[in-house]
Amino acid sequence: MLRRVFGFEQFRGDQAAVIQHVIAGGDALVLMPTGGGKSLCYQIPALVRPGVAVVVSPLIALMRDQVDALRQLGVRAAYLNSTVEWRDALEIERAVENGDLDLVYVAPERLVTPRFRDLIERSKIALFALDEAHCVSQWGHDFRPEYLQLALLGQRWPHVPRLALTATADRQTRGDILAQLGLEHARVFVSSFDRPNISYRVVAKDRAKEQLWRFLEEEHPEDAGIVYCMSRAKVEDTASWLSSRGRDALPYHAGLPAAVRDANQDRFIKGEGVVVVATVAFGMGIDKSNVRFVAHLDLPKSLEGYYQETGRAGRDGLPADAWMTYGMQDVVLMRQLLESSDAPEAHRRAERTKLEALLGYCETPGCRRQALLGYFGEHLAEPCGNCDTCQSKVDTWDGSIAAQKALSAIWRTGQRFGAGHLIDVLLGQSTEKITRFGHDRIKTFGAGAEHAKSEWQSIFRQLIALGLLGVDPETHGFHLTEAATPVLRGERKLQLRRDPAQTTRRALGGGRSRAAKPSGGSALPPGGSPGADDPVLWQALKARRLELAKAQGVPPYVIFHDSTLAEMARALPRDLDAFARLPGVGARKLDRYGDAFLAVIRDQS
Repeated sequence: MLRRVFGFEQFRGDQAAVIQHVIAGGDALVLMPTGGGKSLCYQIPALVRPGVAVVVSPLIALMRDQVDALRQLGVRAAYLNSTVEWRDALEIERAVENGDLDLVYVAPERLVTPRFRDLIERSKIALFALDEAHCVSQWGHDFRPEYLQLALLGQRWPHVPRLALTATADRQTRGDILAQLGLEHARVFVSSFDRPNISYRVVAKDRAKEQLWRFLEEEHPEDAGIVYCMSRAKVEDTASWLSSRGRDALPYHAGLPAAVRDANQDRFIKGEGVVVVATVAFGMGIDKSNVRFVAHLDLPKSLEGYYQETGRAGRDGLPADAWMTYGMQDVVLMRQLLESSDAPEAHRRAERTKLEALLGYCETPGCRRQALLGYFGEHLAEPCGNCDTCQSKVDTWDGSIAAQKALSAIWRTGQRFGAGHLIDVLLGQSTEKITRFGHDRIKTFGAGAEHAKSEWQSIFRQLIALGLLGVDPETHGFHLTEAATPVLRGERKLQLRRDPAQTTRRALGGGRSRAAKPSGGSALPPGGSPGADDPVLWQALKARRLELAKAQGVPPYVIFHDSTLAEMARALPRDLDAFARLPGVGARKLDRYGDAFLAVIRDQS
């Protein structure tokens, strides 16, 4: 099945073990990174086991993409959701009952209706696959209440294997998934969370839009990608600003009319080089394989969210970037939101832990990949060499005295002012505000002249990140926490991070990110952008793919992933036998597209 249908020679990681377990009738919880080949874990058992596989998916876009891709492979697949006309829905239901489908994708809301449960009773079901399973957990970052009803599957159809899949779940979320879905006896498969093809970078925020523009122009001038912002207003502003500078940039957030959201998402999925600027409402279920970068202009909500969002880049295993700007206002806002929350204390405590982990990742002087994987309980023995802190060593310094001066300034000014005023006090600036409050007469006035304003901004940001400062939700002023006392008294030393000068990845000497192996295990061309060796052939192959995709109304990547095109450009197959050996070329795609792409290779060689 793997070779004939999907075009790969061998399984990756735990895929074979999961597939054998499910084919034998076992339940499983599968944690694999985005792009790690989770879908094969239920698609191959669906083709091997008798009956129809029911795949529970939370988003319409994901269903459509998966079904488009499966049909390209010759697999009998369909989806049932609100976009399907009732006559077509009746046909699909009949196909399920008659065993004329291999897989049917449904939303959780539809699956638990009496009508669909009756359909399952009348049909031969191969398995239940519960995709994006972290949605069931109230501790996760995408909680969906309707997922809680899915426990009924095990109660009503105990002999049908169930497979829950997710790319992100810490230990607490993992336990919650098993409990909520009644999968306590399921076998748990946890793959490495590492995405070696993604290069991670965090830069100190300084005119963030201009920083984003430099990043796009110097490293991704023609690539598709996603830019995440915290607010809808910032999404609109950033998308408009990028468009005014010549990028094909589209906004996406929950406040837009549904028709606009759908149209923008469709352009992103089916186009080449489109940039979507979005809130976190966008992305889950997007199967676009050739997203070359994910950029954050604001802090994500948690490391789980960050991992999930950055994981939308480089699903094809080719080099990709996770780039983020990060500044003091981000830290202040996150602390404010947490302190003003009226959530139960247990939930606030969990959120506080998540925030501290996120800020620790941003402030680490060590390998970012080690910090990220460590959060998910995975140990990376050596620094990765593929993040900014590995490529340009980050210095630390003894910031104990500077921290004492900052904390003293907060204490002596009444614990009600923000960073701007406090830095003016420390630098000895005689502003009208300082004179009015008499802060030019306190002991710490001018006591910090040895540090520049930008250095003090970094110091205050790190003090907030370390939990030494709290933020008043109403006045936005800083106040000391219990953790500040030993530092203020000189009983605790502080090593602070020195923000490095901002440079591009090329200036860091990083080159392109490492490439992973695509599902099936075929190695990709090392280093460089895809098509770098022969850009003319690369563009010609992409143009033929786009032409075929437009004719069928499907995204280009369901014809072939960039990784398969890259192998075509590298291997230069001359006949169908050689073409069939390329990764991602199964029997159906060989028949449909082999001659068309061989013609391009012959014309350009």
